[in-house]
Amino acid sequence: MKPFTFQTTPNVLFEPGASKKLPEIVAGLKAKRVLLVTDRGVRDVGLTAPAEKALAEAGVEIDVFDDVKADPPASVIESAVAKAREAGTDLVLSIGGGSALDTAKLVAYLAKSDERLDDIYGVGLALGERLPLILVPTTAGTGSEVTPISIVTTPTTEKKGVVSHKLLPDWAVLDPELTLGLPAHVTAATGIDAMVHAIEAFTSKNKKNPISDQLAKQALALLSANIRTACSEPKNLAARSGMLLGSMLAGMAFANAPVAAVHALAYPIGAIFHVPHGLSNALVLMGVMRFNLGHAQGLYAELAAVLDPEAANLPEEQAAARFVDGLAAICRDCKVPASLAEVGVTSDDLERLATDAMKQTRLLVNNPREVTHQDAYAIYAEALDGTAQRAA
Repeated sequence: MKPFTFQTTPNVLFEPGASKKLPEIVAGLKAKRVLLVTDRGVRDVGLTAPAEKALAEAGVEIDVFDDVKADPPASVIESAVAKAREAGTDLVLSIGGGSALDTAKLVAYLAKSDERLDDIYGVGLALGERLPLILVPTTAGTGSEVTPISIVTTPTTEKKGVVSHKLLPDWAVLDPELTLGLPAHVTAATGIDAMVHAIEAFTSKNKKNPISDQLAKQALALLSANIRTACSEPKNLAARSGMLLGSMLAGMAFANAPVAAVHALAYPIGAIFHVPHGLSNALVLMGVMRFNLGHAQGLYAELAAVLDPEAANLPEEQAAARFVDGLAAICRDCKVPASLAEVGVTSDDLERLATDAMKQTRLLVNNPREVTHQDAYAIYAEALDGTAQRAA
């Protein structure tokens, strides 16, 4: 068996209503002044209100940074860091989607270490100290609450990652009740994102390991069994719970067996066209899956039985094909947009997308099959009208 290292968030609380226990968690970390990192949409619908009230009643001083933007720009992160330093923050709490959680990780690190964001892009460069950190996801998608990764949009619209175990929070607090109000289109896109995390972790060329494999399978089972119900019955707590737990398990998996070409090709779509990350993944998912099919057939066949137990009895080639078709059916049933054209991409944009995707070497090296510039261009071209990648 190959040697491997597995790291994850040390404390996880999963429970409907878990966010009500934040005051005692904050007290356990001996914090008196908390910076809440969120976005205005999450705060305006009241998702942070119970936590703010409970913390205030417990005597905790709260400062709020609610200017988080999707695919967080470096300038927003730097503004939040400045606020944390000025306020004398001694703990960072984030309640929100992946962008808020990613922002909070870097705020907790940079406010304590006094380093520059530009100096820590890459793997293992953030080695200083950080403030105590609690992450509370409001979507079931990124798994950011259990990953050592933060993705930043640079001033040139390139997406860069900071990867360091220092970004793992002290606590991940998973409260399915906070996800009950998610619209169907957000539920679908974030749910597909989480499924991609599980699939790419299981098929990762680098750092694939037995723990991530088991987490990825369990995540995919929970996500595939609940995503249709979560989209059609938004108040179904059981389905929401399954999605949130599945998202976290997938996050644990890909944090240790990193993602690959789906994410590499999705990042330019999000950065250039401001498409939500989960949707960007969904738009290139089927094209990348079919591109990888010949090189990941055995692994796809193994995952097929997670989606459909009857696939376990099929020959490997048929089982792998059924897995790809099963994913296409989930995308269709959840009404995920089927083409790049639907989000404003034209044929004139494909060259730039392919060029930017090839910069994601940190991700592309993990793909089961080598991706060239020509391959990336072809996958984008196939995704432009959406016909081929959604066919099952």
